[in-house]
Amino acid sequence: MKRLLVLATVFLSLGGIASADIQAPPGSQYTSTRKLGRAISNILYGLVEIPEQIVRKNERYGRKAGFSYGVVDGTNRALRRFGYGWYELFTFTCPTYRGTFKPPYERSGTDHRIEMNPHDGLSEFPPELGFETYFRHSRTQKW
Repeated sequence: MKRLLVLATVFLSLGGIASADIQAPPGSQYTSTRKLGRAISNILYGLVEIPEQIVRKNERYGRKAGFSYGVVDGTNRALRRFGYGWYELFTFTCPTYRGTFKPPYERSGTDHRIEMNPHDGLSEFPPELGFETYFRHSRTQKW
């Protein structure tokens, strides 16, 4: 009985010291089903890029650019989305991009900062030099 009491005391004291990481690992919101959905949407809706780019170039550069540069850029984007869609459709069960299910292409209009999502955590671990760190990878709870 004394041995059980000592073990319980040690276990509870060590359990009080330990702290858990409540943050999801980087890229945890990207799954194989999300990759499959992204593939199907790229295949089905890739052609929408042509009228979308016509409208965007028309608003930014004028009508002539909209109906010339917009058509060319929209066709380029539509073909890339179609190609990436088929690529992701055939590889949706495999984590192909850096060991994750993230898209292998850059999203247009986004910068390459490390983002913090309150539900999923950091988008990737920040780069660090040597043993010195300035980032905390776990959240602390204030009482």
